[in-house]
Amino acid sequence: MASAALNPMMNMELRTGVSRKVDLAPKSEHSEQALLRRELGEVLREYRQRQGRTLREVSSDARVSLGYLSEVERGQKEASSELLSSICRALNVPLSHVLRLVADRVDFAEGRIPPHLRVPNTIPDELVRAEMAKIA
Repeated sequence: MASAALNPMMNMELRTGVSRKVDLAPKSEHSEQALLRRELGEVLREYRQRQGRTLREVSSDARVSLGYLSEVERGQKEASSELLSSICRALNVPLSHVLRLVADRVDFAEGRIPPHLRVPNTIPDELVRAEMAKIA
């Protein structure tokens, strides 16, 4: 995790090992718009590569052509919900995890920070009381 701390642009998701793009600086109006199909493709590719699997293996398990899966991973084709579900089953990854990562990546690309990375602007009362009890 030390390398993720040194590189503010990337942070590895602890549960899955799939990277979430972290760019805390707001995007200018001239930035490239985040494309859902591109972010989805990158997440699917990272899951596949993390498992050490080839496009051929996953395409066979998902019952989709190798060329089409390659185009989905490169963000050149929109995957239907049925196809996406089949690919997620082939990767043994819940569809909800993939969609959550994609949503986070789009948030980052649009200059927003997802709720789980936000720092609260107040300290919860129970935490203050617990810390004060330690001192007393």
